[in-house]
Amino acid sequence: MKVLVVGANGKIGRQLVKLLAEEKHHQVRAMVRKEEQMEKMKQLGAEPVLADLSGRVQDIAEAARGCDAVVFTAGSGGHTGADQTILIDLDGAVKTVEATKLAGIDRFVMVSAIGANKREKWSDKIKHYHAAKYYADEALKASGLNYTIVRPGALLDSEGSGKISAAEELDRGSIPRADVAQVLAVVLDEPNTYRRSFDLVSGDTAITDALKYL
Repeated sequence: MKVLVVGANGKIGRQLVKLLAEEKHHQVRAMVRKEEQMEKMKQLGAEPVLADLSGRVQDIAEAARGCDAVVFTAGSGGHTGADQTILIDLDGAVKTVEATKLAGIDRFVMVSAIGANKREKWSDKIKHYHAAKYYADEALKASGLNYTIVRPGALLDSEGSGKISAAEELDRGSIPRADVAQVLAVVLDEPNTYRRSFDLVSGDTAITDALKYL
């Protein structure tokens, strides 16, 4: 399977690109928005491609053409304003869904956020972020694509444990980005995750087992 990683230069995206390239189970294409980022993707073992989530749907579709799956890991980051959250986490995600369909690709994996699917769980401090994730997820579910929506808890830069807790609804928790990347790699061709969404935090169950019996 050839996989396009959108947001490949982000903290989760880089780890996923490296993981897919090392496993050699999939080919990986890394979408970045700056030419100077392309060499880094080559060094990780990926085929780099330039496209910007603030640009045209057609350009994203061209970046995706020839792939079998798309993984959306992009995000505006915690240091930008609400406007960038709307433009990247919502509109950028929806553009990517539209581009995926335009490119004739069926499989789409979305990185969302824990609690985004439940308005009563939205944090007052980042309500705009949860709203962006919620509507992006809803657009994906309505698209007809074979989707998986992964909603991780608070993201950590610590080393991954390879053990998680995954369910349709969990209490808030945290998880290393390394484990999120591993989960994304596994769900790509795990039928039990097709057309499903779930919360994800650190736990006691091996990733493959947790997803197989989700």
